[in-house]
Amino acid sequence: MKITAGDMHFQELNTAVRNTPDTEIEIDNCIGQRYIGAGLSGKHIVIHGTPGNALGAYQDGCDIDVHGNAQDATGDTMNEGTITIYGSSGDATGYAMRGGRIFVKGSIGYRAGIHMKAYKEKQPKLVVGGCAGSFLGEYQAGGIIILLGLHKEGNRPLVGNFCGTGMHGGKMFLRTDMLPADLPQQVKAVDASEEDLAEIKPLLQEFCEKFGENMEEILSAHFFVLTPDTANPYKALYTRN
Repeated sequence: MKITAGDMHFQELNTAVRNTPDTEIEIDNCIGQRYIGAGLSGKHIVIHGTPGNALGAYQDGCDIDVHGNAQDATGDTMNEGTITIYGSSGDATGYAMRGGRIFVKGSIGYRAGIHMKAYKEKQPKLVVGGCAGSFLGEYQAGGIIILLGLHKEGNRPLVGNFCGTGMHGGKMFLRTDMLPADLPQQVKAVDASEEDLAEIKPLLQEFCEKFGENMEEILSAHFFVLTPDTANPYKALYTRN
């Protein structure tokens, strides 16, 4: 099925996507329509243009490819599937992910990966080729975030302020020689070991295959791995412990 979105209302577009028996769907001239692929499974959606907020929210097994940029809340609470963005993505990318994978060639906005969680085989992954805004991984409870800092412009920092605030699960990999100056006390940052890198190599390989990046170049740089050093990051603030 092929749809030219143009000025189509987002509800009309999403009804067409949901109701078609076709599993291969192509959307051209997407101009900010929201909720594409939300709650769906078993479909492959290719988007040309800029989808609006909550792309793939609550999705349960779709594969979504965006040939352009995405707006805010991409993959909000997604459960399974893959979202691939051949541009950049806005704020709250991967918000409350509980499964699936998001690959972003460019950069992401603020509060990406916050409230990510994991349960048994459900292990969400967010892999970003560029940089991130502030509050990356805020309240992260599970899963993996990888920030590569490829093709940075000027003196732009790899990540903004308050990275990992409230983090109490999961792992975050930062490809950099210098850690953020304001990492919270409950986050432990160490040099990534060979074992750590082996854990993320399949994700990096898939990233390189999707976006034409060089695996050797990526792995030639230094990585830090961030993990929480407490399961209760706000214990010191409680009146009863």
